[in-house]
This record gives sequence, C-alpha cells and structure tokens, in this order.
Amino acid sequence: MKSVLVIGMGRFGQHIAMKFEELGNEVMAVDISEEKINEILPKVTSAQIGDCTKEPVLRSIGVGNFDICIVAVGNNFQSSLEITLLLKELGAQKIIAKASRDIHAKFLMRSGADEVIYPEKEMAEKAAVRYNARNVFDYIELTPEYSVFEITPMDSWINKTIEQVAVRTKHHISILATKIGDNIRPLPKPDHVFTHEEHLIVFGRKEDVFKFTKRI
Repeated sequence: MKSVLVIGMGRFGQHIAMKFEELGNEVMAVDISEEKINEILPKVTSAQIGDCTKEPVLRSIGVGNFDICIVAVGNNFQSSLEITLLLKELGAQKIIAKASRDIHAKFLMRSGADEVIYPEKEMAEKAAVRYNARNVFDYIELTPEYSVFEITPMDSWINKTIEQVAVRTKHHISILATKIGDNIRPLPKPDHVFTHEEHLIVFGRKEDVFKFTKRI
C-alpha cells in the first residue's frame, strides 16, 4: 500500500485518484474548488480544499510523507509548474506531473518532476493505431519500437495449433495470451488450437505486427 497525493481534481485527477484508491492505496485529493472536493471525497481516503500554488498549503499537507505526488492540474501550466517546484523544494519523494505539450514536459522535468505523463496524447496515439490498423482491438506501447496488441488470428490459422502455423518464426511475433470475452488465458502452449471466437494478445515490433494485420 502506498500513500498518494493527487493535486487537481479535473477529469484526469479524479480518475487517477479513484484508481489508486481502488488498488488499495491511501489517497489524498486536493483542489481549490470546494465543489470538486465534495464530489471526490466519498471516493478517496481524504480530501482537502486548498490552493497548492501557496507554499503554506503544501507545507501543511506534509508532502514529504507521501510516496507519490501527482500534479494533475488541468490547463493552467503556470500553476502546474509552480506546484511542481514547491513539491520538490518541500521534499516530495516522487513527483509525477501531467502535461499536454512537449515544451511543458521539458519545463516540468527541469522543475523537479520525476516523470511526466501525457494522457490526451497517449489516448490519441492509441486510438490512431487501433483504428488505422485492421483487426487491432487494443494497443499498449512499451517502447517506440515494441508494443503489445490485441488482434484476431488469421483465417488460415483456425483449427490449427500455434506450433503448426509457426507464429514466431514466420511473423516474428509472440503470443502472450488468448482472450474470449473477458476470459484471458496466458501463455498458450504450442498445441493450442486457434478458434474464430478468440482474440490474441501478442508482443512484437510494431512494424512486424502491422505487416501481420494486413494479412488477416
């Protein structure tokens, strides 16, 4: 269990605060808006109204006691930058800041953020890959070169085994799991027989997976 401070209760801030809470962590939510705090209060461990661009507010919270501090302030980059600087000065252990542009990310990193995330950019890229490639149902980028995809098997694979179609040798991708509905079976054996109903969770170079999906 970790202690997490989430500053800024916009849509992203609320979602990440609730998810951390759902995963069994202690979450404190802070926002300048009383309305937003009243909304999130039943869903997190604790919540507080406060302007986190003010040092006394952050000092009173005791930011050094949290394992993770997340700066989820919306479109006000100046406030996000000021809060990140103050968190660093006050001894925050780990600072994760939300950014919408690359130039913002650079300034946030220089100001003390340990990591910067781009929720809108990441969702846009994920959607573009999903809808650009045929038969891609989900996509997680691990590095610029390698990703995990949820795809359908080729028609010619149906009623054949993984060993028979030589997936890794011919297509240079690895099958991590099979999926039917919400039921996932990890690491299928070489004698697994493909069916029309299932999806495949595969890992490989994006270039190789895209080539493969064009053949499906």
